[in-house]
Amino acid sequence: MLRTAHTDWGYTTSTGLAFTHEEIVDPHFEACAAYYEDALDDLGIQPGWQVLDAGCGSGAFLPRIAELVGPQGGISALDLAAESAERAAERMRGHPARAPLEVRQGSVLELPYADGTFDAVWCANTTQYLDDGQLARALAELRRVTRPGGLVAVKDVDGTLSTVRPADPFLITDFFRASAESNGYARQLLRGRDLYRRLRAAGLTSVRQRTILMEHHAPLSPAALRFYGNACARFARQATSLDIPGDWAPFLDPDHPAHPLRDPDGYISEGNVIAIGTA
Repeated sequence: MLRTAHTDWGYTTSTGLAFTHEEIVDPHFEACAAYYEDALDDLGIQPGWQVLDAGCGSGAFLPRIAELVGPQGGISALDLAAESAERAAERMRGHPARAPLEVRQGSVLELPYADGTFDAVWCANTTQYLDDGQLARALAELRRVTRPGGLVAVKDVDGTLSTVRPADPFLITDFFRASAESNGYARQLLRGRDLYRRLRAAGLTSVRQRTILMEHHAPLSPAALRFYGNACARFARQATSLDIPGDWAPFLDPDHPAHPLRDPDGYISEGNVIAIGTA
């Protein structure tokens, strides 16, 4: 998996990949839970299904998947970071849905499951860490472990829809544009709306895709302030070090009372894409 300059973005797990630590991803899920669960529900998971959460992180999606499959179904979950897999397993201990669960450490580039094992595969916030060749390999693996007629769903960010107020409306867009001039993580954050054709190229059929605009208005929730304040501060520090133009100073301290997201008119949005295909 691509690791170039990931430490510059911060919040890494043992994998060295940016924005993967529970201190940043869990507040993000909490702040955006309604949007995330809506995307998951779009997959159409049925009671009794066997479902894989590929790249499960700390397991934030697992409770909802367990509710959907019920005790007659089953869940497998896998994450590259061993500590994330352990946290996901701990999250589900004693969960009232009582769906059978197996959690493993492993890579989406080489899934440790037999062909046709699952009725559906869910892969969220993971493909952004793969270069184009790795993405094709991962999608082939997701398809391989899904039964014929089963569903593969990939959800990831679309950085082109990120904006913040009160600020220059193109501040974050210009940051991504400048950062994405060379291959790397920033460019992969702009690849979300290409997922539908990537799934088609992987041999999936009946591919459908939709883009979700996730919006947060003042007063932002504590979870949203925590996530977006820290994320904007990281962007600001990186933009400053790279001499990317823009008024980044107000974003450097996420706890400052004058931070734009604490303004009465504070607003931030981000885009997410979900693409679903049939194996």
